[in-house]
Amino acid sequence: MSQSVQIKNALISVYYKDNLEPIIHELNRLGVNIYSTGGTETFIRNLGVNVIPVEDLTSYPSILGGRVKTLHPKVFGGILTRRGFESDEQQIAQYEIPEIDLVIVDLYPFEETVKSGAAEEDIIEKIDIGGISLIRAAAKNFKDVVIVASKNDYGTLENILKTQEGATTLDQRRSFAHKAFNISSHYDSAIFQYFNQEEPLPVFKQSIQSNQVLRYGENPHQGGVFYGDLDAMFTKLHGKELSYNNLVDVDAAVALIDEFTEPTIAILKHTNACGVASRSTIKDAWIDALACDPVSAFGGVIIANDEIDADTASEITKLFYEVLIAPAFTDEAVRILQEKKNRILLVRQPVDLPTKLFKTLLNGVIEQDKDAVIEGPAQMTPVTERQPTEHELHDLFFANKVVKHTKSNTIVFAKNGQLLASGVGQTSRVDALRQAVIKAESFGFDLKGAVMASDAFFPFPDCAELAAEAGITAILQPGGSINDKLSVAMCNEKGISMVTTGVRHFKH
Repeated sequence: MSQSVQIKNALISVYYKDNLEPIIHELNRLGVNIYSTGGTETFIRNLGVNVIPVEDLTSYPSILGGRVKTLHPKVFGGILTRRGFESDEQQIAQYEIPEIDLVIVDLYPFEETVKSGAAEEDIIEKIDIGGISLIRAAAKNFKDVVIVASKNDYGTLENILKTQEGATTLDQRRSFAHKAFNISSHYDSAIFQYFNQEEPLPVFKQSIQSNQVLRYGENPHQGGVFYGDLDAMFTKLHGKELSYNNLVDVDAAVALIDEFTEPTIAILKHTNACGVASRSTIKDAWIDALACDPVSAFGGVIIANDEIDADTASEITKLFYEVLIAPAFTDEAVRILQEKKNRILLVRQPVDLPTKLFKTLLNGVIEQDKDAVIEGPAQMTPVTERQPTEHELHDLFFANKVVKHTKSNTIVFAKNGQLLASGVGQTSRVDALRQAVIKAESFGFDLKGAVMASDAFFPFPDCAELAAEAGITAILQPGGSINDKLSVAMCNEKGISMVTTGVRHFKH
């Protein structure tokens, strides 16, 4: 078989005709016979280029409202015939089938139609049959056929036609086939995901076309790639490219800030909050969020749920941070923040986030539903003699939001809509509590009147006793231990209140 194949016959049938015109003119210059259908045929004819209707090749009209146009042996035989195979050559000669050396075909916009909210009838009609079959056939026979399945590759094809006078190498055809199979597999995955929404089959399928190569992974000796559309999620105003670790922290920051409706700022380090505060203004939220742990805040990720103004920017820029995210920035704020060369500024766009979470584990993938619930005062059941005050319930709600997004085991102290300290990722609740007490004291916080929330239940009275000694007046925990009564009794003895939620928010 020849490594080089000269394009003599081409089949072109595309939904999108952007930038197709130069290719048509090049094929015409090279004397290539062009076969086409429907709108593409009209497009080519209007360019003043001769085109052969597929119906003339097949002697069969387009039927069933266009559902069947190219599904015919004279089309697929011309694509799949193996050059140099005597039996194949005898058969195409017998049935007068031309060898088709180039196929330019794209697919109906199925994903776009689903996203538009179209009726199911319209969505079903955008499941391409002929196009996907042509792509697979041409890609399968890449040793003899060029397949171009995306308008993104028109420029590459045009260059080949101009510089190689219509001849293609095996490596070029294999490269086009590689891309074509990516397009066809992604298309099938999208269709499957549409049908797999109700009563889903227990299979794992994901296909994401867009990607961004990262400087490295979690450490410099590890490679890293982000698969997804960051440009849809964020508008970058300034700074260097996001790293792997930046993205992990940004993901945690977005999840946390979405729990809050009042003006709030959160500062995260290694996915855990080291400062959170809700205030009447975003500047006050920043000042009190930073006060929680200004040491850990250094080099962290900052996220706000309200516009960053000039006054707030002037305060934030005093700290070295990696990433700052907000739904908006004033022009003056941007000017101030851009004075620091490498710091990343992101405007968050309203994008729907996945409801399923997954990661590789052992020799497979583990998947779960996103933790989409949070318990407010209405879901807090008092279990002690002393009932929490309305103010304490508000602070417990605040603390519970932070607990939900902090590594287990965790203890969170909060007061007046401000994170005071947390014990993070400890192997025991007691260690987490002691860590939180030490941190609060080291930054000068008085825990008297503060509240405490935990992601773990209390099978022993030790945490309740230590919390009371630190000045905590109200505790939130999931409840459910057979020894809850011991912690309740300790709270009653110390005169503090405890509520249970019945919901556990472990985060490993």
